[in-house]
Amino acid sequence: MSAHTVTECRAEDNYTLWLRFDDGLEGRVYLGDLVTTKSFGALSDEDTFCRVAIDPVSNVVTWEGGFNLDPDILYRDVFSKAVAALH
Repeated sequence: MSAHTVTECRAEDNYTLWLRFDDGLEGRVYLGDLVTTKSFGALSDEDTFCRVAIDPVSNVVTWEGGFNLDPDILYRDVFSKAVAALH
């Protein structure tokens, strides 16, 4: 079970996801490096990438074909950027 819940998610330009979490934290995560890997290469197609969704049962960020991202990892990325922006 994830500690954080993604409440909103949308694909943006340049393989970036905008996310909002249940505690109000929101921000962007760049996935351009991920989509160049063999495991996630199918997401390099922009139309496919734009079809991101939140699985209502498992709460993972997901795409057709079984591509999933853990919300806790995404949260840590967004949180670390928010902290860095304060300094």
